Amino acid sequence: MAINKNHECEELDGVKCAIVEKNTNAERAAFLKELLEQNQYTVVVVPSAPPKTAAPAAAENTETPAPAAPQTFTVGVTNLLFNPINAIFGRLLKTKDGSVVTLAYWQQKETRSKDWIPYYES
Repeated sequence: MAINKNHECEELDGVKCAIVEKNTNAERAAFLKELLEQNQYTVVVVPSAPPKTAAPAAAENTETPAPAAPQTFTVGVTNLLFNPINAIFGRLLKTKDGSVVTLAYWQQKETRSKDWIPYYES
């Protein structure tokens, strides 16, 4: 059980993991997996459970099927002490070129980390 929402742990594929991100798309999951594995974390990516929807009312018998929910993933690491917020603001993660991962890089707003600019100025 987490103390707060920022440090969650769950069992993913039978392995206890610290949750990095939930309900993320395939591209984001691939980005996080590559970044975290490069920083020596063991990453587990599993499909997220489909969203719960209310049963359609009996009066709404239509021929068109409901649109399929987009495929989302849950990303976790086996190190239960990992916290994404502490890792980013504690400057613990590195990019491929050796610079520190910034918040903008983590959120994929920038393709290159500008670690010389303080996060509160970007």
